[in-house]
Amino acid sequence: MDSGIDWHWARAALDWQLELGADEAIGEAPVDRFALEAAEQAARAQPAAATPERGRAPAPMAEPAGPDPVHLAKDAARGAGSLEALQAAMAAFELCELKRGARNLVFSDGVAGARVMIVGEAPGREEDLQGKPFVGRAGQLLDRMLGAIGLSRAESVYITNVLPWRPPQNRDPRPEEIAMMRPFLARHIALADPDLVVIMGNISCDALLGKRGITRLRGTWTEAEGRPALPMFHPAYLLRQPAMKRQAWADLLELQAKLKALG
Repeated sequence: MDSGIDWHWARAALDWQLELGADEAIGEAPVDRFALEAAEQAARAQPAAATPERGRAPAPMAEPAGPDPVHLAKDAARGAGSLEALQAAMAAFELCELKRGARNLVFSDGVAGARVMIVGEAPGREEDLQGKPFVGRAGQLLDRMLGAIGLSRAESVYITNVLPWRPPQNRDPRPEEIAMMRPFLARHIALADPDLVVIMGNISCDALLGKRGITRLRGTWTEAEGRPALPMFHPAYLLRQPAMKRQAWADLLELQAKLKALG
């Protein structure tokens, strides 16, 4: 069926559009630019809004609508009186987008009430599948590291992460995600009540210490949530940088000595 448009006419129409400055065709429907320009001219013709008098501060901007996720997380965490209640509160928390793409809530592993609590960063693929922290290659290395100083998740260590849900493609957690889940982490530490905390990786240092730079922070005792805390390299980092295992071994000996000193 003949549309009535030949090649020469179409080429002329395209050339005319190019002369007007059009260089892309991105809309499925035509846009009447003349009508838009007329509307803009009409808007400019309206009297300008009254400017504030000299010396008077402008009116404050309205607060964005919607709940504050950090405030709601604090309320939910504060209301948890046990580890089981905290896990249920985290499972019911709907404001973290990571939950929608994860298979499982990764809450903890090991012995609740153990003297040592390890805080990792976020679940990976294996952790997301099994619903437990540190069960992939990094977790296997962690078990060997703990065993070297007489510790194990089966008897003497409690393990969790800053984030309970896996970020897409194992990307780093975003600042707003860390801030949102920090109240749950603080409550988790309070309920688990360890003698000391091992902070593994930059994300964990950010959440518990408010700073990063694990190469500088590792091996030096500090305090987190009112308890002695030791930053250490994350086992996943040691898998990528095996030369750093010497420093990790020194940190493990430091952990062992601290436990003995605390009695």
